[in-house]
Amino acid sequence: MRERSASGTLFDIGNTLFMLVVLAAMLVPFLYVISYSLSTPSMLKGGFVLWPSGFTLDSYRKALEDPAVIKGVGISVLRAVIGPAVMLFITSMAAYVLTRNELGGIKWFRKYFIFTLYFSSGIIPMYLLMGFLQLKGTFLVYILPSAVSVFNLVLIKTYIESLPKEIEEAAIVDGANDLRLFYQVIFPVCTPVFAAVVLFECVNQWNAFMDTQIYNTMSPNLYSLQYVLYNALNQFTSLEQLQAVGQSQRNEITPQSFKMAITVITVLPIACVYPFVQKYFIKGLLVGSVKG
Repeated sequence: MRERSASGTLFDIGNTLFMLVVLAAMLVPFLYVISYSLSTPSMLKGGFVLWPSGFTLDSYRKALEDPAVIKGVGISVLRAVIGPAVMLFITSMAAYVLTRNELGGIKWFRKYFIFTLYFSSGIIPMYLLMGFLQLKGTFLVYILPSAVSVFNLVLIKTYIESLPKEIEEAAIVDGANDLRLFYQVIFPVCTPVFAAVVLFECVNQWNAFMDTQIYNTMSPNLYSLQYVLYNALNQFTSLEQLQAVGQSQRNEITPQSFKMAITVITVLPIACVYPFVQKYFIKGLLVGSVKG
């Protein structure tokens, strides 16, 4: 017993030290970005900055004065709200249909959806398809391609299959059809898995920028916040470029501090929301793993 206790204590110490190292590896870069964005550039001496050297909000003022940033925030918020809502509406109905064993050809439909998890069409066919559907240069190109998420569909389907069959049988005895059965019986008890998949999709929509680069490069009014950040990281490579857009040198805003400020503005919403909804991520990953 003493040897077990000693080995267990050593394991706890080692595990704690390891997790502290992992925490530092994730936290230090973020602290560096925040500290750099709040520092006065003339007071920076190089190297890592874990505490602001001086204090200035000029970089944030400059970023928030940029119309592209304000429009980007609006587009990203709309994507993070409309995209998950459409995805949940369509994907949940598809998942419910795939649980109906009495439906003709249901096994083929299940294999058809699972097939898309392993094989995708690629960028070029998708680009041609979006052009054929006339979605390029529109906001719908952010919403419709993600309206059906097979990964989320599998999670919802697994959760529905884990529900007691007596719930459905009681509703059918009361005369409920499939539509009423889904929306009045199944939908309310699927709140945990729905919250998880909506959260997944919100994060995906907020972080997405490749679809903007591929389909909406010629539509600046549809740039997402992540794509604005991407452009800022590539554009402001020298102090002369920053001055070219109207910033005087005396304000001591460097391209690096400007990039850091936009990075913080982009990451901060998710960083603030995630700790409060992390439990839904865990529930989503555990859906269907335990039945009883």
